[in-house]
Amino acid sequence: MKVLVLTGPESSGKSWLAEALQRRFGGVLVGEYVRHFIEQQGRDTCYADIPAIARGQLAWEDQARAARPDLLILDTHLLSNLLWSQSLFGDCPAWIEPALLARRYDLHLLLDPQDVPWIDDGQRCQPQLAERLDFHQACRDWLQAHRQPFVNLRGDWLQRQQQALQRVAAWLAQ
Repeated sequence: MKVLVLTGPESSGKSWLAEALQRRFGGVLVGEYVRHFIEQQGRDTCYADIPAIARGQLAWEDQARAARPDLLILDTHLLSNLLWSQSLFGDCPAWIEPALLARRYDLHLLLDPQDVPWIDDGQRCQPQLAERLDFHQACRDWLQAHRQPFVNLRGDWLQRQQQALQRVAAWLAQ
C-alpha cells in the first residue's frame, strides 16, 4: 500500500486535487474529518474539540488502511490538526505529534496558497494570503524537520493538477 497525503493551507485545492487523483489512479480517498465534525456540531471548533477531531481523522484513516488498498489518498492528516490547533489556540494536545510520527506516509503533496484565490466556504478562516503563506511554511518546516517526503505544488488550478498527476504517476511507477 502506498500512502499519499495532500497537505497545506486552506483553499489551496487539497480536496479537489485528491478527488482528481483518485479519479485518475483509483485507490481509497479519506476526507477531512474536521469538516464532518463542524457540520455535525453546527458551530465553530474550540480547543476542547481538538482530541475528538484528531481521533476522528485517525479512525477514518485506520478504516481505510484496514482495507489495504494499493493506493490510499489522504485529503489531510494529523499535521493539519496539529498546526491548526497551534495556530488557533496556541497549543496542541501532546499525543497528536507522536501519533502522526508513528504512521508511515510515503509522499506528501504540499500545496502552496499562491496563484489561486481564497474561496470562502463557510468553514475557512484565513482570507489573507499572508496567513496562508505562514501555514504553508509551518507545514514545510514540519515536513523537513521530520524528514517526510514531499513535493511542493504551486501555480494556477490547471498547473497544480498537471504537476500532481505527473508527480503521482512517476511515484506510482517506482
